[in-house]
Order: sequence, then structure tokens, then C-alpha cells
Amino acid sequence: MKLWSGRLAGTQAAAEGFTASIGFDQRLWREDIAGSLAHVNMLARQGIISAEEAGAIAAGLGMVAGELERGALALTPALEDIHTHIEARLQELIGEAAGKLHTARSRNDQVSLDERLWVKGAAAAAATATTALQSALAGRAESDGLLVLPGYTHTQRAQPVLLGHHLLAYFAMLERDQARFAAAGAAAAVSPLGAGALAGVTFPIDPAHTAASLGLPQTFKNSIDAVADRDFVCDYIYACALLMQHLSRLAADIILWVTAEFGFAELPDAYATGSSIMPQKKNPDVAELVRGKAGRVLGDLTGLLATMKGLPLAYNSDMQEDKEPLFDAHDTVMACVAAMAGLVRGLTFHAPAMRRAAGGTALATDLADYLARQGVPFRQAHGAVARLVRDTLARGLDLEALGLEDLQRAHPAFAADALPLLDVDESVRRRASPGGSSQASLAGQLAWAREILRGRLGGGRETPPGS
Repeated sequence: MKLWSGRLAGTQAAAEGFTASIGFDQRLWREDIAGSLAHVNMLARQGIISAEEAGAIAAGLGMVAGELERGALALTPALEDIHTHIEARLQELIGEAAGKLHTARSRNDQVSLDERLWVKGAAAAAATATTALQSALAGRAESDGLLVLPGYTHTQRAQPVLLGHHLLAYFAMLERDQARFAAAGAAAAVSPLGAGALAGVTFPIDPAHTAASLGLPQTFKNSIDAVADRDFVCDYIYACALLMQHLSRLAADIILWVTAEFGFAELPDAYATGSSIMPQKKNPDVAELVRGKAGRVLGDLTGLLATMKGLPLAYNSDMQEDKEPLFDAHDTVMACVAAMAGLVRGLTFHAPAMRRAAGGTALATDLADYLARQGVPFRQAHGAVARLVRDTLARGLDLEALGLEDLQRAHPAFAADALPLLDVDESVRRRASPGGSSQASLAGQLAWAREILRGRLGGGRETPPGS
């Protein structure tokens, strides 16, 4: 029996299958039972049902939970959703008392609660997974951080940087993702129970007690908004989408680094694949799939935003479409974060190739800065060094091959103390400004990363970066 079967004579089988959500909302069964237990306890506490009835319902819900955990409860589109399945099975187990569970509650506030509890847990799980990737990045920044490679703008060699500095840029990105997951979890932690279908209920309920028993610090302020709101779902998928953008950029770096043209790194065998026809291939399929799946999660977000944009208040069945993108975004993030953590830990870096690429024209800014320190207006310094680079390349040379006479032909303000600038280590050392790429700055950034990881993982050196 459907919960609304008293009003309608029946539903055509095709429509029944079309409107059913049990194929995906079955994932909410733990949250649904937790919400029902809190609700029935509140009903008894308020004298709306008897203690004996509440005890029978609670015991029956425990039995249903056991069956669902074992996969012993048959699921059918005829019962539409997980809420109806649980209530129908409860009635089979305990009889008429099961019918009192839905007192002062609608499926509208019920499903909103289930999703809020699920998102709250999902955000915590995603944050934990992200911490593991941050740990992998910090571990490699600590073990290989002093290796020098070129930093890039426009995919053109720009200035020498330390590998640790580059990797900790992703650590910083992920730290912003942590803040977004925390915010999404907080946005979800509002209990809508008591809103009913949309207008509230006629029973003397205590929404604050129900919320507190579920570990939710807030209750709804407006019953219509409580059942119409899916901002918290959008918030969580947005956090997932932006994390995937960051993973995609990390993947794009790695894909370039492991090419023969770059030769900066080699993939671990465990995170690479081969070719069905070319025996020599070692393909970065894991990184490529992460990069590709970023588009998938972005689609989850834009799809839900499009679904919600024109809905009148309060609840509409269109909102049933929120669960599949929510679950998909979460599952994709969890898989991709784990894959990238393993990939980062397993990379082998090729220091000589990175160092060679970090020199040459990438040292030009240091020469322009030198002239500026001698009092030459920076725009003039920039032009003089640009002409020097052009002439040097025309001669088939790198800047490191130049002598003092070459520099002075470009500008008379160059003196012998400019020659040490034609060295990648000196270039890196001089970038000691806050947050820069010098060895001293990297040490400070690593200390910051370690402090964050100690706070999340606990135990200091028992859980070092990369563990």
C-alpha cells in the first residue's frame, strides 16, 4: 500500500516505475531510521503517542535496520522510496502501532532531514579524504621539496621554483576546499522536522529536542523554506566541483611532467596503464580520468542548479532529481581524491631534467631586477634584458653561458656581482619574500602544512606528512 493510496485508485505500472526513487534513495536508509527514531522519541516525550507505542516502533525500526544492513529487505518500485519501504516493513513487523510513526511528519520534512544528515556525513568524509591527499603533497614537499624546476605561466617557462613550493600550492588550494566542506556540513546541520508538508503541524511537537538528539545545532525558522530548501545540497556539490577543479589542475601538471618532452617525473606502475598495440606506452590514465571526471561533477552542479531555478514554493517532485547528482558528485570525489593521493606518493622525480629546464631564459627576471636595484627604471631594465634574451637565443646560447661583457653590452649598469644571478639556486634563494619560492620560505610553508596536518591527524611526528 502506498502512503497516499486512499486518494487514488491506482497508478499505471509505467508511471509507477517512472516516479519511483528507491533505485537511488535507498542509500538514505540509515539516515531515515535515525530520523524516525528521534521523531518517535519526541512524540512519546510530548505525550503525542504512548511510551509503549514508541518502544514498539523503536524496536521494530531496529529490526528493519538489521534487515537493510544484511540486504535482506526486498526493494520494489511499487513502494516508491526508502521511506515507504521502511514504514511498510515496520507495519509487517509490529502491526498497527507502525501507523503512528508518521504522526506530525510529512515525507517532505522527512526526506529533507535524511539528506541533511547524509550531506553532513558526506562533507566530513570528503574532508578526511582531502586531508589524506594534503598529507601526500606535504610528504613529497618535505622529501623532494628542494628540487628545482621551472614555474610556468601560459605554459611557458617563467621563473625557477622549488618543487616543494609548487606542490604546496595544491596543499593551499585543498585547504580552501576544507573550508568549503566545513561550510557545507554546517549548512546541512539544520533540522527541518516539524515543518510537515509545508505549513507546520497541529501537534505540540518539540523540534529543538528532535534536532538535538540528532546532533543538529539548529532548527528551521520557516516551515515553507524548510521543505523547499536544497541550498545545502548545492553547497556540497559546489564544494565537490571546486575540489575536482583543483584535482584536475594537479592531474594536468602530472600529465605534462611525465611526458618525454618534459621528463620531470615518472609514473608509478600501479597508477599507469599500457597500450593494446604500442608495447612502449606508459599512459597516465588515472590522472587523465581525474581530469575528465571534473567535468562530470561540474555537470552535477549545473544540472541541479538548473532544476531548482524555476520551482515555485514549496516542495515539488522535481526536487527528487537532487539525489543522483549529490551521490554521484560525492562518489566521484572520494574515488578521485584517493587515486590522486596514491599517484602523488608514487611519483619518481627526475632532478636533472627539472634543473636543466629551470635555467636559460627563466633567469631573465633576475637580471631585470638587478638593473632596477641599480636605479634603472624597471621598464628600461625590462627592455634591455628582453633584447639580451633575444640576442642570446639567436646565438644558440642560454643565459647561463653569458659573461660580464655580454651583460654590459645589454646595459652598462651590469657589474660583476650580476654574474651569480645566472644560477638557478641563486634565483630561488633570492625569492625570500613571504610565500615565495626560496628555501627559507619553503621551510615556513612546510611548518604551516605540518601544523594543519597535526591538528587534523593528531599525534605530531607519529603521523608525518605522507604517512
